Amino acid sequence: MKSKEPSLNKLNFTNEEIFQAIFVVNKHAKTALEPSELYSLKRQAILKLIDKGIAKKVGLHFSNNPKSSKQQSDVLIACGDFFFHIPPLKEDFKLLPHLGILENTHRNPKVSMSLSYAKKILHHFLGIQNVKSENHFKNGSNYRRNTPGQFLRASSFLNNSTFTFPSEPIRKNKGKQEK
Repeated sequence: MKSKEPSLNKLNFTNEEIFQAIFVVNKHAKTALEPSELYSLKRQAILKLIDKGIAKKVGLHFSNNPKSSKQQSDVLIACGDFFFHIPPLKEDFKLLPHLGILENTHRNPKVSMSLSYAKKILHHFLGIQNVKSENHFKNGSNYRRNTPGQFLRASSFLNNSTFTFPSEPIRKNKGKQEK
């Protein structure tokens, strides 16, 4: 069965494909358990687009999710039909107009792209080589590998338990009493 994703053999991706990849990475970062890698990838790609003159800083918005209940602003970035927010630099407060409260009147276009393909596009765009795909389940502290010949230890709870099974099965007499 063929993959729905186009091949990565292309040397250059269109700006639209890069914008879509940033959108997918950003969408997944919002619900990820470890979003720092995804947000870093998004920020690096946006800053490279700004350096190339493809994306533009529009202004500052008050953040919908300020840290420590303090007022915070984010930089609004325009990338074609897409808009993104990134944390501001000090000079952004001096150079960019403040647009006030974010109004949810604009929606980014819908995108159908997998996270893995979006990450591959952005890694290619940024020139990142030898990216290791980490499986957090295998590296997590609760992961236990089953290997042949490995026996499970009895729980210390069972060893120290004072519970004993009754010798006779417990039967429930549903309202009937013996005379």
